[in-house]
Amino acid sequence: MMHSEATADKGARELAASLRELTAVDRLLAAFQRAVQTVAGRSVASRPYPAQDLTESRASPLSESERRHAAALIRVDHVGEVCAQALYEGQSLGARHEPVRAALERASREEIDHLAWTRQRLQELQGRTSLLNPLWYAGSFAIGLAASRLGDRLSLGFVVETERQVEEHLLGHLERLPANDLPSRAIVAQMKEDERRHGHDAAEIGGADLPAPLRLAMRLAARVMTATAYYI
Repeated sequence: MMHSEATADKGARELAASLRELTAVDRLLAAFQRAVQTVAGRSVASRPYPAQDLTESRASPLSESERRHAAALIRVDHVGEVCAQALYEGQSLGARHEPVRAALERASREEIDHLAWTRQRLQELQGRTSLLNPLWYAGSFAIGLAASRLGDRLSLGFVVETERQVEEHLLGHLERLPANDLPSRAIVAQMKEDERRHGHDAAEIGGADLPAPLRLAMRLAARVMTATAYYI
């Protein structure tokens, strides 16, 4: 009888281990699928397009230089959303607690809206997405996965600081976009509000303050990305 119980316990443990492994494999496959969708531009927004009721006809038309400048700024914003998808994906994959993983996945779904909106606006401005999007995604995914290895509190703190910096970045774009580019301004304004909320939510569920050197490194990396994406 004792031998049978031991065998049953061993079988249960092996089954549980198999299920955990299957779950990990499923998550990896899902992460790969989302990476392809993000880089290939197949993401679909779940919320209405913020600029759907706005057209350039409501203000003076954009000059050619204004159009090119606006397209470059929106391309930078689109790259930011590619990076956000990868960061959240990496952090979610390595999250240690389910509530943290759920919060990251919830924020990621809203970032998909940003991804789709900026891509649509780029098309309207006759612009293109960054040629380096696969590289941006891969690097950001690695950073997100590494952040998750530091533990959930620091991983969430990474979200808080990222969203704080992105909010500042978007505010700068609102100041730099042509005043008569109403559609782009509506999109960026909505994105800015969403990013503020994501950072607040991450702080509320336990995000820790990051060390000053790490915050500085994040700012420097963001500057390199934005300067490059403006042109490439």
